[in-house]
Order: sequence, then structure tokens, then C-alpha cells
Amino acid sequence: MNIQTFTIRRAEPSDAEAMQKIFSGPKAIWGTLQLPYPSLDRWRKRLAEPPDGSFGLLACVENEVIGQLGLFTFPQNPRRRHVGQIGMAIRDDWQGKGAGSALMVAAMDLADSWLNLFRIELEVYTDNEPAIRLYKKFGFITEGTLKSFAYRGGQYVDVYTMARFREK
Repeated sequence: MNIQTFTIRRAEPSDAEAMQKIFSGPKAIWGTLQLPYPSLDRWRKRLAEPPDGSFGLLACVENEVIGQLGLFTFPQNPRRRHVGQIGMAIRDDWQGKGAGSALMVAAMDLADSWLNLFRIELEVYTDNEPAIRLYKKFGFITEGTLKSFAYRGGQYVDVYTMARFREK
């Protein structure tokens, strides 16, 4: 069995084309809130001007970016400083090969060991079974269902709200 090694690093403005490629895939669009036909200029701007408290992590194989995870915190909100939110996507041709797990390991270490976050939260489409399995593997629990949360592929779809709490 060949085990793939992933390098995790911080996203940089020069990664805009790689991000556009990730979010050009039908599977990546299906599993996220992104729209089809992502703009390269928009990705350049997003990566060049990240909001305070955001951390963009990339999974790379050799020098090729194949996945991303955003961890967003609330530095301007004293009552939510203990919370982080995540969103992620893996390039279509790399889904199911371990990149999501590698990104989650890095993000949970950043949250626990460096940012002192107690709660990590996310939303995931209720029909995205691979992502739900991944999140459960990292200790996330389902807190509820938001009905008709997003419009995707011509219909409204539900999401689960999930959270992981750091052990004290």
C-alpha cells in the first residue's frame, strides 16, 4: 500500500491559481458554498487581503496544491474568542486520498496548541457523507439541522451544524 505524504503550509497570494483550480471541480463546488466558474482575480484578492483572525492552510503533494482548509476566528468579538469555524475543499482528483485528514490534523493542532480555541464549528451538507465521516473521525458531533440552508444544483439543501470541543 502506498501512503501519500502531504505537506501542510499557509496559503499565500501566489496560490490564487491553485485555489481557483480546487474550486473549479464539480465535486468541490457540490460540497461547498462556492459558485461555479471561480474568478482568478477574486481569489487573488481573497488571498492578498485575508480578514483578521483567518488562517488558510494548504495540502500539497510535492509543490502542487491539492486541498485547502480555512480556519476563521473572532478576534474582534470578546464573547466568541474561544470559537473557530472551518471550511475546506479538496481538489476533485485528490478526494478520498487522505488530504482532508492531513489538513484536519494541522488545523486541530493550530486551534488547540496555538490559538487556545475551545469550540470548532462547521456546516456540512447532510448528503456529504465522506465529509461527515471525516469530521466525526476528528471528534465533531452533530448539533442540529438547518433546513433549506443553501441552494445547490437547482434545489434547496439542508446542512448539519457540527462542533468539536477541546478536552479540558
